[in-house]
Amino acid sequence: MKCRLPVLILLFLSATQYSFSRTVDVYPVFPMPLHRALENTKAGDIVRVHKGWYCEGTIVVDKAIQLIADGDVTVDGADSCEVIVVTSNNVTIRGFTICHTGDSYIYERSGIRLKFVEGCVIDANTILCCSYGIYSAKSKHNTISNNFIQSNANSESASGNGIHCWYCDDYLIRNNVVDQHRDGIYLEFTTNTRVMNNESKGNIRYGLHFMFSHHNEYQQNRFHHNGSGVAVMYTHDILMKDNVFEDNLGDASYALLLKEISHATICNNVFKGNSSGIYAESGGSMHIYRNNFISNGWAMRLMASSVDNLIDSNNFSSNSFDVATNDYTAYSTFHGNYWDRYTGYDLDKNGVGDVPFRPVRLFSTIVEQNSPAMLLLHSFFVSLLDLAESIFPTVTPATMQDDAPSMKPLRTFS
Repeated sequence: MKCRLPVLILLFLSATQYSFSRTVDVYPVFPMPLHRALENTKAGDIVRVHKGWYCEGTIVVDKAIQLIADGDVTVDGADSCEVIVVTSNNVTIRGFTICHTGDSYIYERSGIRLKFVEGCVIDANTILCCSYGIYSAKSKHNTISNNFIQSNANSESASGNGIHCWYCDDYLIRNNVVDQHRDGIYLEFTTNTRVMNNESKGNIRYGLHFMFSHHNEYQQNRFHHNGSGVAVMYTHDILMKDNVFEDNLGDASYALLLKEISHATICNNVFKGNSSGIYAESGGSMHIYRNNFISNGWAMRLMASSVDNLIDSNNFSSNSFDVATNDYTAYSTFHGNYWDRYTGYDLDKNGVGDVPFRPVRLFSTIVEQNSPAMLLLHSFFVSLLDLAESIFPTVTPATMQDDAPSMKPLRTFS
């Protein structure tokens, strides 16, 4: 019994520290500034910050507290520093306007930084004119939700990312709006994470960018009017479902760039009005199905180095080019897709075309090798090329064909 007594005392003290928690009120005219009020709190306290403007340099949260804005509360970095840095587990920050970190070519200044923490919630904040919106490093089991994050990025070198996670695990990133950063959401060495219901727009480089980030899910997000929509690199085991990729335009712009990707499931997405819908290079073993490719320049650009992919039950409508590749030999399978360019017949009326469809146009092969030829896209000469190639296919990949094209558009989630 004597040996157990110190343990029981420690357990009692740990359990009671939260039961005696207080609500600490902070006002802009209060004689004790915000950072001093935080120094006088203990784990479990609720710090209620009342309406006003607070400019006190970097605010450090080093205890497990709830930091809640009561009304219109602005915490300003005055273009000289990070605004809030969290170094304790189990911290909640909710309802603030956080602004003006200023730019730095040496430090990655952020509106909110999470350092080596877990169990934190960053919710319903407005983060404006910060180089990095929310920056997480070597942290896990955190939630970033319902935030509006907007900057004024003009160049890649002088700007940061809206939500940035580096060496993180088990994050939930949902219901955020990210606008005008370098990358909207950036994940590097970040695993077991769900990115859901976010809107990422107007970013210089990518709406979403992740590398070496395995076993993640990306669902019901919208990526539009970015330099490129989403870039996925050096990653395996991902799910991308129910997303919208729209109006990501530019000479080197893609709705979804896949480089060195394996074991990916890409389904029920909409690719509309992009320069390229999907660009895949290297890697493979992907299942791409039930997506809508509508009015893109290229619906899919599937390089020969991307192998063993299954592309089935997708709709391809009003694209300049449905599929392009850079080699005569292809190692992916197309099956049961709807192609609006298909002119075959269905004698047995089973809804499946009786002759195969080759989605790679001869002219797209020419453009891959000589891009200025694009000027001839709508010329009579190109129409003759397409007709000749459909009758006597000689250049387009013999292995890249759909043996069971659908006669009607397939029903997808949209």
